[in-house]
Amino acid sequence: MSQRVLILGGRGRIGNSVAEDLAQHTAAEITITGRNLTENIGINPRFQQLELDLNDQAKLETAIANSDLVIHCAGPFQSRDLGVLKTCIQHQVNYIDVSDNRDFTRRILDHSEAAKKAGVTAIINTGIFPGISNSMVRQGAEQFDQVEKIHLSYVVGGSGGAGITVMRTTFLGLQSPFPVWINGQWQTIKPYSERETIEFPPPYGKTGVYWFDMPECFTLVDSFPVKTVITKFGTIPDFYNYLTWSVAHWWPESWLKNPAVIEFLSQVSYRMTNVTDIWSGIGVAVRSCVTGIKQGKTVDFCSTIVHENTAKIAGIGTGTIAKLCLKGELQKPGVWPVEQVLSTPLFEAGLNQRGVNIQTHFN
Repeated sequence: MSQRVLILGGRGRIGNSVAEDLAQHTAAEITITGRNLTENIGINPRFQQLELDLNDQAKLETAIANSDLVIHCAGPFQSRDLGVLKTCIQHQVNYIDVSDNRDFTRRILDHSEAAKKAGVTAIINTGIFPGISNSMVRQGAEQFDQVEKIHLSYVVGGSGGAGITVMRTTFLGLQSPFPVWINGQWQTIKPYSERETIEFPPPYGKTGVYWFDMPECFTLVDSFPVKTVITKFGTIPDFYNYLTWSVAHWWPESWLKNPAVIEFLSQVSYRMTNVTDIWSGIGVAVRSCVTGIKQGKTVDFCSTIVHENTAKIAGIGTGTIAKLCLKGELQKPGVWPVEQVLSTPLFEAGLNQRGVNIQTHFN
């Protein structure tokens, strides 16, 4: 009998990318959900579809109870409670998500003991960033006798092909200063500050990135004995960076905490990127630079990954982990950020199977 996978938010750009990856690499029976199934968006006929609002607890519980694996792709996660994980724990169903929010990550990690007691493996932050980026850091950290510093940089072309949700996530991330781990202590940083120019592989080249609040800011501190963790993000065309910077630094905090303002900014930005995506593309580049001590010398291990479609590579990141869970190769009851549970050999093999290359070098 085929294993049954339930993808919450599976009709969205990232959720559908996860479903397509699983369809290509597994024989699983895949059900994707959406709040409204009336819109025809060209879904793969192999997928079963289920109309489901996450607030409908009875229907959600039935869907989860009839599944072997649940993949939560229904962002933005800033506004999500932990009902999906709690229901998975109740029914002893393994759980994966593509969450990218600090507060959600902290809250869900608090349920690790409950998941462990239920024998449920829950793996969070599994997309591209966070996700593949975290595994790139683990790959780098394993090169050293002692790790000193982690510097992660991300750049996305326009909308990234991930729909309006990514716009909401970006503007929600500008709402408040956030703590970062610098030189062995927590410091507070203003979002979209301290622009830095990073050399990414083609077609991006030298691109500006800014501090951005990501779960990696603290999960990597928990995962590795490191003194500094930096996470910076930028977009192309570059004028989007300046627009985002102006919103973060000039607009009153009360405006940014108004849901109507966030929705307005998201809608306007989405319409703009629908135009500029034509020439900027919707791809992504991730650069991980881990500094550490190797054979008594301080050196950098840098790795980069580039993909032409941000949503698709996010689906690959999550699909890789989902396949391993379905095969029984990734079983560790509890709640884990991806870098704490996915080994480097499994990570590298999964990307190789999908034709995704990571370029690495020492400096």
